[in-house]
Formats: sequence, C-alpha cells, structure tokens
Amino acid sequence: MTTDHNIFRLNDNSMLPLIGLGTVGIQGDKGIFEILSALNMGYRLIDTSTNYDNEGIVGEAVRRSALLREEILISAKLPGSYHEYDKAFLSIQESLHRTGLKYFDKYLIHWPNPKDGKYVEAWKALVDAQKLGLIKTIGVSNFEPSHLDDIITETGVTPATNQVERHPYFNNNRMIEENKKRGILTEAWSPFGRGYLNDVLQNATIKEIADKYEKTPAQIIVNWNYQAGVFTIPKSSNPKHQKDNINSINFELTEEDINTIDSLDKGEAGRVEGQNPNEYHEYV
Repeated sequence: MTTDHNIFRLNDNSMLPLIGLGTVGIQGDKGIFEILSALNMGYRLIDTSTNYDNEGIVGEAVRRSALLREEILISAKLPGSYHEYDKAFLSIQESLHRTGLKYFDKYLIHWPNPKDGKYVEAWKALVDAQKLGLIKTIGVSNFEPSHLDDIITETGVTPATNQVERHPYFNNNRMIEENKKRGILTEAWSPFGRGYLNDVLQNATIKEIADKYEKTPAQIIVNWNYQAGVFTIPKSSNPKHQKDNINSINFELTEEDINTIDSLDKGEAGRVEGQNPNEYHEYV
C-alpha cells in the first residue's frame, strides 16, 4: 500500500480516495439526498453494511447521481451470522440485489467472530466472489494479527484493507503497524468516537490544536489519520460537516501535535463500546 497525493494505492493495485463517507444512521429518502450531497462535494467512496439497513438507498443514490457508476466506489460488509462459505456467498449476492448494483468496489468481513472459528470460510467466499467479478477489492474489519495470518496462510490472499476502531481515545497504532507489515491499508471507523458515549470532538486538547490551525476538531482528527496513512470514513449527514471533512487534508500537523493527540489514548478503556475483536461477536 502506498499513498500518492490524492489516492491510496492498495496491494491489489486498486485505488481508494483519501477519505470516504460513512453511512451509519443515514436512511430513507432523506438519506438519499444526504449521500447525493456528499457525492456533489467530491466524495467518491460510500461505506455501507447490511447491518446499517440502508443498502437500498445507497444504490438509489448511485443511480440518481450524475456521476458514472465507475466513478463511485461502494464498500459493503459481511454480517457475522453469514460466515459459513455458502451463506457468505449468498449474502454477497443478496446485498448486491438490495443495492441494485452488479458489483461492489470493496467488501469486508465485518467482524472475525473468533469463537465460531469460521472467518477463514468467510474469507474464501470473498476470494471466490472476487474471482467472479462480484467484488473488486476484498478486505476485513476488526481483524487482529492472528486472524489476518490465518486467512493469508489458508488462501495465499492478503486483505487489501483492515477497518479498525481508531480515534484519539483509542489510537490503535499497534494495528496500523501490524497492517503495514502485511501491506494492508488501515481504515478508521468511528474516527470521532461516538458523541453519545465520549467527548472526542469536545476534547480541550484537540480544540486547542484546532484553534492553532483555524480548523475544526473534526478536521484535525481526519488529518491526524491521513498523516498516519489511515483511510478515514467519517459519517456525516450535515452538508457543512461533509464539506469540512473532505477539506481536512490540505494542511500538515506538526510531529509535536500528532504526538499530543496520540497521548490522549486510553488503551482498552478508550474503545467506544468495549468491542475487543478477540472477544466481541456480531450475530446479526
């Protein structure tokens, strides 16, 4: 994985923009216009999941957009209850039909569910779906080093991306380094934490840094990720916030500021919902 001026180039030679749009909580007719707003501002990757209950409107936004299908990247995820090979393969097809799309640009296993021990089966389904053209780029989410090594050893195929929790209270620098060792791009979910659970965007230290650069706290956090070589997918339905987020990589934080933000890390206590991938299981 390498970072050019305006793209991430992945280990399978595909490319991602430097920022995408998360869609948790974006639903219904209103959600279609919120996604179209982001596309009109320059977003080119939309991140969805079966569990977000919005695959239909994501597909509808693609169809209503003036952009060509090839200009919009859609990333989706396999739910935890579909890790058996056949179930995973059918789930991918069903998600495509819900979106009305012929292929996904990127598709991830949402959680490893290690106690079930079926994530290798799920990965094999993604590998085969990619061979058939149902998916362009395959990756994982919330995979720890042992999980990554299991699927790589079993299939010889390394994920292009690994989407993990990362925000100032849980910087997850350990997984950034583990992903880099394997040539995997790190993606950040919940880059701003979650407002109803923590105060990342109201943190006094981040606000002080934001004032210094005349930026918003959200822009500081997106830039912090960018400078770490991390692909960020902040969710926003607000046009102003969408604009702020996509304009977050046109300045450079000092090493001192980056270290200051890193120092806000709270370790395991900083996870927004205590979802340790070695223990947490997703059954929806």
